[in-house]
Amino acid sequence: MTTTENSVGSDFARLSHRISAAGLMVRRPGYYTARIAVVTGLFAAGWVAFALLGNSWWQLAVAAFMAVMFGQIALLSHDLAHKQVFRRRRPTEVAGMLAGNLGIGMSYGWWMDKHTRHHANPNHEELDPDVDPDILVWSKDQARASRGVPRFIGRHQAFLFFPLLTLEGLNLHWSGIRAVRKPGLRHRKTEAALLAAHFVLYLSALFTVLGPGMALLFFAVHQGLWGVYMGSIFAPNHKGMPMLTGRTELDFLRKQVLTSRNVRGGLVTDVALGGLNYQIEHHLFPSMPSPHLRRAQPIVQAYCAELGIPYLQTSLVESYRQALTHLHEAGAPLRNRS
Repeated sequence: MTTTENSVGSDFARLSHRISAAGLMVRRPGYYTARIAVVTGLFAAGWVAFALLGNSWWQLAVAAFMAVMFGQIALLSHDLAHKQVFRRRRPTEVAGMLAGNLGIGMSYGWWMDKHTRHHANPNHEELDPDVDPDILVWSKDQARASRGVPRFIGRHQAFLFFPLLTLEGLNLHWSGIRAVRKPGLRHRKTEAALLAAHFVLYLSALFTVLGPGMALLFFAVHQGLWGVYMGSIFAPNHKGMPMLTGRTELDFLRKQVLTSRNVRGGLVTDVALGGLNYQIEHHLFPSMPSPHLRRAQPIVQAYCAELGIPYLQTSLVESYRQALTHLHEAGAPLRNRS
């Protein structure tokens, strides 16, 4: 370690010094300008193709393409929420609501609050909203205490996981609607208006351009594949990693590293997962621009090796296997009772 590092207190502070010295916390306005332009252009091109094709079976290909575009816009909203794009709050919120609420029908404010709480306590049974046992159970203790739907689904949740993801898009829409109906959401009226505009424009386009049957089929394919894509982006990150309960004694560095998993891959993986395949680095440095995460990875991995902190990086397929195995094991108490 350098003399400067030795003068800094915590393990994380010393790592943060190395990351800052490498210039990895500097914003990338050129990158995000290009990325926003490409995603917006492809999003618009998808709707132009939709309008030109009319009532055709080829619309199902457009539906699949638009599912990917909705996922890419959600990933941009994610980067905006972490202030990777803009430094100031106002442009961040405006861009986030335009992308999230108007673009894909997902409440930016609701998601940002939920995701912030997840980052503060990843995989914590009582504090992480991403492991609430609302549909699935994430631990044997949750399985034993479950009632209703989670108790019914939990027995075979590993087999039902990907089929259930087809409903995730609808769940994101509904969560946004519920959020704007309750007091307390920042910019509640603006978010509600933008959500309403999204749903009116989206449904009007479907039922104006397509016949009723094709409109419903487009809706099912588009929303279902979007849900699967969203779940496939986020499932490899923490599912199957250690679960925390009660008052944890872990410091920030260990809490984030031990509950997160990286996914190996090249440029295609980076684009498809929006950089979240470097989940460990992202959780340690949430405001780091996503193109810098790849460069931060060897620095963080080497530092964890110095301290003897387990650092997990695996393939995408193996990450899903670990996540599904964890789900199956978590539901064991329910199967044993049946």
